[in-house]
Amino acid sequence: MFIIKPYIFNRFPEIVCGFSTKVGLERKAPYYFNLSLSVGDDDNIVRENREAFFNQFGLSSDDIAFQRQTHSDIISIVDKPGVCGESDAMITATENIGLVISAADCTSIYIFDSKLKVIAAIHSGWRGTKSKIADKTLKTLFEKFNCKAENLYAYIGPSISQANYEVGKEVAEQFDGKYLNHINNKFYLDVAAANYDMLIDNGMKSSHIQKSVLCTYEFNELLHSYRRDGLKSGRSLGLIAIKR
Repeated sequence: MFIIKPYIFNRFPEIVCGFSTKVGLERKAPYYFNLSLSVGDDDNIVRENREAFFNQFGLSSDDIAFQRQTHSDIISIVDKPGVCGESDAMITATENIGLVISAADCTSIYIFDSKLKVIAAIHSGWRGTKSKIADKTLKTLFEKFNCKAENLYAYIGPSISQANYEVGKEVAEQFDGKYLNHINNKFYLDVAAANYDMLIDNGMKSSHIQKSVLCTYEFNELLHSYRRDGLKSGRSLGLIAIKR
């Protein structure tokens, strides 16, 4: 099994964080090592895949908080594992609960407060980015958990790069031009950059942010991509947890 693990949290032994890939348990096409129950893959295989992935962090399926992602700006504050409902960001200060994000092109963000021991996990596609879910998650950390920006560390996981993310004019018009390339009457959107700027604009230090350079669309052998593979695409899970 190949898991992408960010270096930004290496200094914190209490934090585990990683992003799954297509590589695991020798799974084959079309879904490969898929961790989603909603893409047409065999449910029993997916559950086996999930358990194997969670075990890599010293967790089991019984320790995981899931959300039903709807490309919203809804934030769930969780204190127990299980399905917490419809949202696209989760926050917890409870140890040994894994917060997971399902992704296959969308930007995902994992945040840790090194002083107060609070974590957050965010799913931010173009709709979530437009509605500033990352910004709202940070403000929730500040207002409800008394977090300070200077104590926050973040990992922005693999996502589709601007060069491969063509959007229609109706989407492009909703974003600042600095996140767009306009080439041959086509618009290309940089979702990850917009989310990175939200972290910076809320006072986070650039040295506390790791932004993955891996493009889900380009790394066909490694990463799932809905834009590339369509309905037969699997999904990765990104996970963050505070371990006891």
